[in-house]
Amino acid sequence: MKIMLSAGEVSGDLHGARLAQAILAQAPEAELVGFGGREMAQAGVTLAADFASYNVMGVWEVLKNLGRIRRLLQRLTDFMREERPDLLVLIDYPDFNWRLAARAKKLGIPVFSYIPPSAWAWRKGRAKACAKLAEEFVAIFPHELPVYEAAGAKISFVGNPLVDTVHAEISAQEARQRFALPEGAHGVLLLPGSRRQEIELLLPDMLGAAKRLLRERPGTRFYLPVADGVDEGALRAAVDAAGVPVMLTHEARYALMGLMDVALATSGTVVMEAALMGLPAVVLYRLSPLSYFIGRLLVHVEHFSLPNILLGESAETELLQDEVTPERIAQEALSLYRGEPHRQAVCARLTEACRRLGPPGAAARVAEKILAAARRHADHGGTK
Repeated sequence: MKIMLSAGEVSGDLHGARLAQAILAQAPEAELVGFGGREMAQAGVTLAADFASYNVMGVWEVLKNLGRIRRLLQRLTDFMREERPDLLVLIDYPDFNWRLAARAKKLGIPVFSYIPPSAWAWRKGRAKACAKLAEEFVAIFPHELPVYEAAGAKISFVGNPLVDTVHAEISAQEARQRFALPEGAHGVLLLPGSRRQEIELLLPDMLGAAKRLLRERPGTRFYLPVADGVDEGALRAAVDAAGVPVMLTHEARYALMGLMDVALATSGTVVMEAALMGLPAVVLYRLSPLSYFIGRLLVHVEHFSLPNILLGESAETELLQDEVTPERIAQEALSLYRGEPHRQAVCARLTEACRRLGPPGAAARVAEKILAAARRHADHGGTK
């Protein structure tokens, strides 16, 4: 039985790795192939292509890279034609993955969608289009179900894998020693994202906010976890130019989160990870002017932070586009330092948001569904 997984960015690579591990735990004989990154490769997936060379965001950025993306699509299509997997599993990365799904359908390869496109937020018509291409869907947030159910899709929510994976890697005492953070000292985590565009658009303002926080609360320690595939030299150059003492780290990210007062974070999965570690965030989002203009026409959501979306309220502060300034970031961050009443209120709401992610064991439950779908196809002769 051969299963192809397709994930095109860091978060998808992590989800794909957890899924691969769960699949192989239940079916060691399964052969896993696909498109992903280092985490998936280490989990046992034989990669046809690595996403690191294709990871771009924003309308203009994608347009500039259309030629390379089209070549990748053809490369993976040829791979499917040669390998004849029993099932193609799409893991997030919507626009590219659904083009790949259309190619798979023409080849007679069934499609399973894990983390489907956010049709609840924008382009709701996508739900109907996707329902015609995929046999089954599994969402990782409960609010994603209604729009797909209305489109006639077979979709379920069986929990979120972050519940299982987000835990402190080491004890708090060991973490304090490793990160040189004395008991009682304030800590701020900088999370500018993993994409080059995110870092360029948001890190300078984060560092500007850090300088202001240092003036307001002398002794505050700053930390920046370096994501896989990120140019550490460029990060260090930006930090040095800003003149802020920031420790770049590569380990025990979740344990570090548990020690911090507040995170300055680019909107994304990392904000939910922080919430699971009890860490409130000032959530930032900024696109290039063209991408933002187009996004305003297409996207209709009240919140963009995952905890806020789960709660349906503004528990955490969200700053968008021109609201992202060093002054505003620092102002919001100060209200989340340990000992501040506002921090306690925010953390209480984050606890409720995390509860809504469901029980542990999500990856294993998704793996069961994927294996059942692959076996159904293999039992009927597959595409061979």
